[in-house]
Amino acid sequence: MNTLSIELRNLTLSDSGDYTLSINGDKGSYTATTRLEVFEPVTSVTIIPNATELIEFNSTVRLVCSASASALSFVWLNGSSEITEGERVVLSDSNKTLTVSNVNRHEGGPYTCEASNAISRAKSDPQTLSVNYGPDIAYVRAVPSGPIYSSGSEVILTCSAESSPAAEYQWALDGSVLSDEGQKLTLTNIQTTDNGSYTCIAHNTKTLRYSTSQTINITVVDSEWPDV
Repeated sequence: MNTLSIELRNLTLSDSGDYTLSINGDKGSYTATTRLEVFEPVTSVTIIPNATELIEFNSTVRLVCSASASALSFVWLNGSSEITEGERVVLSDSNKTLTVSNVNRHEGGPYTCEASNAISRAKSDPQTLSVNYGPDIAYVRAVPSGPIYSSGSEVILTCSAESSPAAEYQWALDGSVLSDEGQKLTLTNIQTTDNGSYTCIAHNTKTLRYSTSQTINITVVDSEWPDV
């Protein structure tokens, strides 16, 4: 049996195509065709975001996966979980582009893109997004708890609200904003002039949102009762 062969060296993408062998002999002519696909190894996988600092419920982020290779397929991961399309998640351009609308605080990543073809695969470096959120519901705690206190005593009001970045705090007495700022309001040597309803206002400088706490009532009574 006679055999024929062709050897191609230093293959390039342009060598891809259909190769046909034709044989002409005493008993007739024969042809056979085979397909050769040449692939580049996957390299330089990177994520290109349209933004990295976002506002919860307001921002839409678009991540584009860039890679050097041919005949690519793309898979997106958030942490170790593969991302699939949903109400706010769209995969487009053959999965090359990931779009998340109205992002929430749990969608900061890290995101990775895995690009692959028939001969290799590679992952991008993780891409983390900063999702600014809050302040959530502000809450005030009084130590010691009241609402009735003896004159001359000390009361510490502490305000907290889930927020990123950390919230800034202001205090109000009977609806009027006080000059005091910060997470704690310390009332020392309290007198009846300190009576009233205290609230805390939490403010996020990135989201430009505010949250007002519940009311803490303080009533100061004389520490010495008159003789009966």
